[in-house]
Amino acid sequence: MDAQDKGSDARHGPAEPGTPGPRAPLPGPAAPADEPDEPVVPRPEASPDSEERAARAQGGAQPLSGDSGEPRTGVAGEEQPGAQPLSGDFGDPRTGVAALSLRYRIGVALTLAVVAVVVCVHLGMTFLHVAPPNTVSRKHSETIADWIYPEFEQNWKLFAPNPLQQNVSVQVRAEIRTPDGASRTTGWYDLSAQDGRDIDGNPAPSHTQQNELRRAWDFYVSTHDDDNRPVGLRGALSETYLRRIMVMRLDRADAAGADGEVARVQVRSRTTDVPPPSWSEEKVSGETVYRVLPWWSLPEDETRGGIG
Repeated sequence: MDAQDKGSDARHGPAEPGTPGPRAPLPGPAAPADEPDEPVVPRPEASPDSEERAARAQGGAQPLSGDSGEPRTGVAGEEQPGAQPLSGDFGDPRTGVAALSLRYRIGVALTLAVVAVVVCVHLGMTFLHVAPPNTVSRKHSETIADWIYPEFEQNWKLFAPNPLQQNVSVQVRAEIRTPDGASRTTGWYDLSAQDGRDIDGNPAPSHTQQNELRRAWDFYVSTHDDDNRPVGLRGALSETYLRRIMVMRLDRADAAGADGEVARVQVRSRTTDVPPPSWSEEKVSGETVYRVLPWWSLPEDETRGGIG
């Protein structure tokens, strides 16, 4: 028993002289002298959750179902700082009105509602104005007239069998009062000709240049008789409307000068017939007709161009 416990020497006997002994183990590769050995960190055993995350990361970013109770992240297996559980699908970021806060969205909704109500009221008033007389238009005629006149008045002259065939020019002059108490009268300002020059060559003239003066004069003529006396309830309104336009135009032209002020204004129209074409047998008068209105004294707040 002792011989077997002592190893190979005991089993085979002592080595004879000159016989080589057992071969020594070969040395392993030497570590570089200038680099210390790095400690080996034990690798934790892979859990089922980590294996699933690694498989999802290799397959690309996939939305997590959230069944495992973990917060959803932008890329599978990686939690973003401050990530919160998301609801709905992963679509594009919200833009436009949807990107606004709740307070601003409520403001936008209220604004759109007000605009829609105003548009509906305007369309309804216009319809009742141009429609044949009916129970509603008769009952609310005053309200409809206050809404329509003078800015939204409708007419059918363009489609009439005998459209307007005259050139009407509106002119104005003013009586200027100076600080020393003297007064002087200006010449006639041809406001229609001025509007025509502003429109000529302009591809997009303003509504004011095209229609303000013309509509104001038509409004006055339709509410006054040939003796310039108002007819109906809108006569005073048409006078005020036309007078204030004259005051603004005179102020733009600096008719009163540096120290003067406009005390009174007078308006007139100059009407001539449009010549017929050469092939027509129609005959028209070439006479120029003037309609001169009385002098209008200005309220104190309008003498310097104000319209209050």
